[in-house]
Amino acid sequence: MAHLVVEPRSFYFGTPVVLISSLNEDGSPNLAPMSSAWWMRRSCMLGLSTRAATARNLMRERECVLNLPSWELGDNVDRLGGTTGLNPVPESKVELGYRYEPDKFGTAQLTTAPSDLVKPPRAAECPVQLEAVVENVHPFGDPDADIVSIEVRVVRAHIDEAILVPDQHHYIDRDRWRPIIFSFGEFFNLTA
Repeated sequence: MAHLVVEPRSFYFGTPVVLISSLNEDGSPNLAPMSSAWWMRRSCMLGLSTRAATARNLMRERECVLNLPSWELGDNVDRLGGTTGLNPVPESKVELGYRYEPDKFGTAQLTTAPSDLVKPPRAAECPVQLEAVVENVHPFGDPDADIVSIEVRVVRAHIDEAILVPDQHHYIDRDRWRPIIFSFGEFFNLTA
């Protein structure tokens, strides 16, 4: 096996896509796709830019819902691309072609569902919905990058029974659920 020393364009090997629902300053719901997340037991670490409405909402409101879409919801996730809940749109996002979108659930063609323990709504069509509270916010990487890692703790899990192992409702059947994975700028799914 030969190894080369290279400078990859990205170190984004792949994680599940998460649609984070949070509350804007005016109390309206926000929904944003992201895929810099990893879990350990009931804790999750989210990597976000502080230039995004979602990070600001989480740091202010201290709660969210982590909605994990299935492969079939890929078009819904794509509809959120290039949108932001910030008005005015930050210059750094204007340069990337972003536009202000106040109704992210409507744009994604997803339905809000009330949460049990947190204020932000769940995305009803997502087979996995995790209500969470913010535990800590940590600076991450280059100080000039405006990136934070936000540690959240899951306080309630809503799982579509269709993806659970029959008679073992503590286990998700990986063959019944095909999460969207984002790797090196592309979506793909896990197949059996």
